[in-house]
Amino acid sequence: MTGIVVIGAGQAGVALAAKLRGLGADQPITLIGAETTPPYQRPPLSKGYLLGEIGVDRLTLRSDSFYAENDIDLRLGHPVTSIDRASRNIRLGSEWIPYDQLAFTTGSVARRLPVAAGGKRPGVHTVRTRGDVDAMRADLAPGHRAVVIGGGYIGLEAAAVLAKLGLEVTLVEAAPRILARVANSETAAFFRDLHQQNGVTILEETGVANLAGEGDAGRVTGVELVDGRVLPADLVVTGIGIEPVSAMAEAAGLDIDNGIAVDDFGRTSDPDIWAAGDCTSFMWRGQRMRLESVQNAIEQAECVAANMLGAGQSYAPMPWFWSDQYDVKLQIAGLHRGYDQVITRQDGGTSFWSFAAGQLIAVDAANDPRAYMVGKRLLEAGRSVSPEAVAGAVKVQDLL
Repeated sequence: MTGIVVIGAGQAGVALAAKLRGLGADQPITLIGAETTPPYQRPPLSKGYLLGEIGVDRLTLRSDSFYAENDIDLRLGHPVTSIDRASRNIRLGSEWIPYDQLAFTTGSVARRLPVAAGGKRPGVHTVRTRGDVDAMRADLAPGHRAVVIGGGYIGLEAAAVLAKLGLEVTLVEAAPRILARVANSETAAFFRDLHQQNGVTILEETGVANLAGEGDAGRVTGVELVDGRVLPADLVVTGIGIEPVSAMAEAAGLDIDNGIAVDDFGRTSDPDIWAAGDCTSFMWRGQRMRLESVQNAIEQAECVAANMLGAGQSYAPMPWFWSDQYDVKLQIAGLHRGYDQVITRQDGGTSFWSFAAGQLIAVDAANDPRAYMVGKRLLEAGRSVSPEAVAGAVKVQDLL
């Protein structure tokens, strides 16, 4: 009996397969992962797992028995090599697997420095897979000099962990400020101060020219900056963004636009093929975009699962994110794109409320879960409050 094949066994792939069974799908489901390890969650990799506070058992998304109990054929360590859309078959090694419907949940990979710039030298690390973090552990000796390249959430989280482990950390960001793409300037200033208070040196508007090392392929010894300075380094961690894994979909002739392009229902340009998670781009408020978050991976995958069974349900996310750095939990609701005003509140913790033309578009809450929940509820309900109301409210719950 031909069934559903899901390519990609990360957060989105597991959520999609589980939702299919939860909704009563009775056809065969095959879930294919390129890694050899059982599906696991990625956010703790740059936080508790890198710090050594979370073990492998707490990374795993589902128990080993879950897949057998739900009749999900989990295939690990065998990446798909080709797709024949005409016959509706995918090739897995020497085996051809037929499908009625196919879903891409292939996620994303860490963007790396070019090989010509020293990106392949020993001692240069990324934080995207469990293997990445495991390979880094040998370099995490107190007193070692670490250079983190990239001032987004992954880079900042890695810098926080390295500093807590006793390394000497310098973070380099090419943009005028850290968190330039994902947060407002006030949130960036808050975290800049937090890192500096914990001994991290932050160099903004500073480009990297090359990685120095012993010979052409020897271990990294330093980071050469565009301005001519060289930062000594015993290890380098790159956190310069991620890229959607869409090459297989592109080779199969599907439409690609900053990832695998899908419609409001998660369907690709082939009516029998769907996609969800980091690998996809979709329309949101008049623009095509990708959302790189666990929330999007799960919610979009569950929406796609319902639509594969005929629900006809549009996907309309309200983005939210989080980041843990030192003893601060940052919770974010909404997107800061196009903000022109920020109101800062102190309610035990600190929150930053972003507005565009007087409309609330995002809230960043640092150790302030109440402000986060109020902001999230307002955004999800399509309601706004004025900047004056946010600034003047005695209690944040008065804004509801």
